[in-house]
Amino acid sequence: MNEPESRHTPADNRAGQPYRVRLPGFISDEDVGLGDVIKRATSVLGIKPCGGCERRAAALNRRLAFSGRRPR
Repeated sequence: MNEPESRHTPADNRAGQPYRVRLPGFISDEDVGLGDVIKRATSVLGIKPCGGCERRAAALNRRLAFSGRRPR
């Protein structure tokens, strides 16, 4: 019988790189992670970060990053 084709998703090719969302006009040339965005928003609201918040921010930064420039 025929073996099913291996279907690779783009995530398989990134090998640990965060998914990048391009937001020209909103983000400067440096990448900003989702965890950093949430950390800034909660700081503005007066919520003090704890150790769990730092781990969450690092995990979210590994998953999603916002960029203002085209990916290389």
